[in-house]
Amino acid sequence: MFKTIKNALKTQEVRKKLFMTLVLLIVFRLGCFITVPGVDTFALAEAMESDNGIAGLINIISGGAFSRFSIFAMTISPYITASIVIQLLAMVIPSLERLAKEGGEEGRRKMNKYTKYLTIILAVVEALGIYLSYRTSGIFTNQETMTGVLVVLSLVTGTALLMWLGEQITNKGIGNGISIIIFIGIISSLPGVVTTLWNLVIVNGIFATTGLLIALAIIIGAIVLVAGVVFVQTAERRVPVQYAKKVVGRKMVGAQNTHIPLKLAMAGVMPVIFASSFMTFPAMILQIFIKDINTATGFWAGIYKFSIATSSSEVPIGYSIANSIIYLLLIVGFTFFYTYATFNPAEVSANIKKNGGFVPGIRAGKPTTEYLASIISKLTWFGGFFLALIAILPMLMRFTGLNVAFGGTSILIVVGVALETVQQLESQLVMRHYKGFLE
Repeated sequence: MFKTIKNALKTQEVRKKLFMTLVLLIVFRLGCFITVPGVDTFALAEAMESDNGIAGLINIISGGAFSRFSIFAMTISPYITASIVIQLLAMVIPSLERLAKEGGEEGRRKMNKYTKYLTIILAVVEALGIYLSYRTSGIFTNQETMTGVLVVLSLVTGTALLMWLGEQITNKGIGNGISIIIFIGIISSLPGVVTTLWNLVIVNGIFATTGLLIALAIIIGAIVLVAGVVFVQTAERRVPVQYAKKVVGRKMVGAQNTHIPLKLAMAGVMPVIFASSFMTFPAMILQIFIKDINTATGFWAGIYKFSIATSSSEVPIGYSIANSIIYLLLIVGFTFFYTYATFNPAEVSANIKKNGGFVPGIRAGKPTTEYLASIISKLTWFGGFFLALIAILPMLMRFTGLNVAFGGTSILIVVGVALETVQQLESQLVMRHYKGFLE
């Protein structure tokens, strides 16, 4: 990876893209420190110190922007939720399905436009929820209507700016812009993780042997976890394909042997990101309609506790178990959804048959489709459950009495985005015929 980055810096065009990505990410990090107008920073510090609910998870992804109530406090979650909704609607609305599959570049632009419109609507709803949730906490300088309008407008504008930054990184930089913004937000919490481990080892200025052993266990566990994620993200099942001899123009093209690479985690980390947004969205909505939701009782209060169970240590363990089960099922479901959205066995089988190819031992046509579908199903089940088990690690950590914010979901996103970005970087170098960069 380091050699790839070193070689990328020697290529002028790729170097410009890396520089553009770095500049846009600096803008993102600077925005995380710009507090929304009308907020009392001293009262904010006290309110966030006592808040142990959904703010914890949002704060990790936003890189601390939520705890500062900055313009990027909502991070990119409205865009992620909007993407989920649009893609699900494309499965049930024929016109959207045709637009997504047959619209080409124009269709993608229209789908992207619909996603942006829905993002703004969801951002307004979420911003209202955040404002109403903290209105009684005393963090705002006054309770006037214009203060609320200014706060909501600032938060929505921040989300729109993040959406634009992500788009610019994707088009003019390296990697997927939205994923990289989430990646930078998460790794910005690494100093806090180091501080947590240090506090385990040094307690009130005294060296603690037990704390040292716990810290070493966490570090070793993290290394093993990262190694496992890297293995699953890069592992692939190669399906051999043979092509018979055929006449192309006036030439006879010889038989070719190739393969179809099928990855264990073909959907990457997007199922985890989508499932996280899906689970926390109910809590954001309920904050709009229920005053003092943290102390409320009843059915909707239970739904709120269920929604924030993974990110709060004060929620009963029963809610955490139920939350983790639903979270696991959602990740597996989104893994299947994304895998089959990007790989259609019938389409691949038809292309193989059209080009005179076949899978050894399997007849062309429907048998090949069923064979590929069977392999994809097995790989997706394994990959989906692997992602889900790692993502629910924070709930399992509660039984140990430790509160390590940098949990399984964070590691999945960080490692997945890093691998994806390096692969795109290598692709950029290959396109420019960089010689010897893999030597």
